[in-house]
Amino acid sequence: MTAVAKALIASLIPWIGIVGVATGMPARAQDEGAGEVIVTAMRRDSEDYSAEVPAVGLKRRADFAVVQVSVAGDSRDKAQREGEIYDMVRAAIQAAPRAGVQLAYGERTLQPLTLANYRELTLTNDGRPDSQRTHFLVKVPLTGATDAQSAQTAITAFVKGVKPVGRALMTETDDLTLSVVAPDQYRGQITDAIAADARATSARFGDGYAVQVDGLSRPVEWARAGLSDVLLYMPYKLTVVPKP
Repeated sequence: MTAVAKALIASLIPWIGIVGVATGMPARAQDEGAGEVIVTAMRRDSEDYSAEVPAVGLKRRADFAVVQVSVAGDSRDKAQREGEIYDMVRAAIQAAPRAGVQLAYGERTLQPLTLANYRELTLTNDGRPDSQRTHFLVKVPLTGATDAQSAQTAITAFVKGVKPVGRALMTETDDLTLSVVAPDQYRGQITDAIAADARATSARFGDGYAVQVDGLSRPVEWARAGLSDVLLYMPYKLTVVPKP
């Protein structure tokens, strides 16, 4: 085997991992692959975590652009303060359809925020004894000509358009991110892309070599791949081996 071939083999043995930061409220990890997930959320905790992103996967447009917002209030009376915060959340839910946005909550998997569950949002202290806030998510579907930039414009307009209730105010509290619905549904397409790359890699070494791929039983992972796009992939290990 030539030195060039040995170097190429060595370069084809990456362990692939995941990247991200979570926002929102907690959800069960085992449900993530079938639900709507925040793309920047850590997919799963694992002992072999790596910050690398694979070269082979499925790049596609995300399903939603998502921005975290908060409603904060500082009325002196606690009951009044909490009432104003929840009333403003309710007003946001009622205004969302007219603005073309959707509301949700969740740390890794997202759930719709509705008039039936909005009071389940947790109120936290906001640095002073007489101030509190709660967080939730505003999202816009990335369909047709709507990209992340135009979605951000729509979300900002929506946040500014919801009138304050008493001393409660709604503001954006994080940068725009993306979400994907049911990432596990793309497992077959990701496997096809890995298989095609494995065949091409094997062919480069000639008839005396084959490739071995391990890790295809791992869950689908995700990473952001552009302003409006995500990369869906599975952590795997590809090894070039001599044929017996």
